[in-house]
Amino acid sequence: MSEPTPALAALAGSVREIEQHVAEAGWDGPVRVFALVRTQAMLETEPGLAAQLDPEVLAAATSDPAHLTSVEQEELPAAPDLETLLAGLSWPSTVDGMAVTIERVVLPPAAEEAMPQDTDAALEYLLAHPERQDVRLVVGALRDGPSWCAVRSRANDTAEQVGQGPDLVPGLVAAVRSTLD
Repeated sequence: MSEPTPALAALAGSVREIEQHVAEAGWDGPVRVFALVRTQAMLETEPGLAAQLDPEVLAAATSDPAHLTSVEQEELPAAPDLETLLAGLSWPSTVDGMAVTIERVVLPPAAEEAMPQDTDAALEYLLAHPERQDVRLVVGALRDGPSWCAVRSRANDTAEQVGQGPDLVPGLVAAVRSTLD
């Protein structure tokens, strides 16, 4: 396997950092959105921010021009669902990428096929199903192309068991990318 590009390596590192940060808060949390900015560019624009960053972050940014800093977006606009929230987001050109975290319940494909069509009945079925899995998804993408995903299940809630890859949640990757257009 070839070495990842600096941009992909920086994005993967940022997504892992966000996943760990969100995991420390525990389960049953809200959707969280993060702007991703290249740390060196951010510090060139706002040198005073260096005093607020951990020395390890400053050292990493000095040695890696692709290093990203995640900035959690407080006070997200009200939205009935994730799709509507993401469709309403746009970013200034100073933002190099974005990441979102969300918790979902997933079922094996055979169980999904048996799910009722009625929304209320489907929710009841989903929550009561013995094979359901609670998962936390973290999906990030950069304007210039790469994406990275991290998936943690409540049943295997350790950092060592977080699944990672560039396109683990294709629909959410596409939605995240659309906020960067």
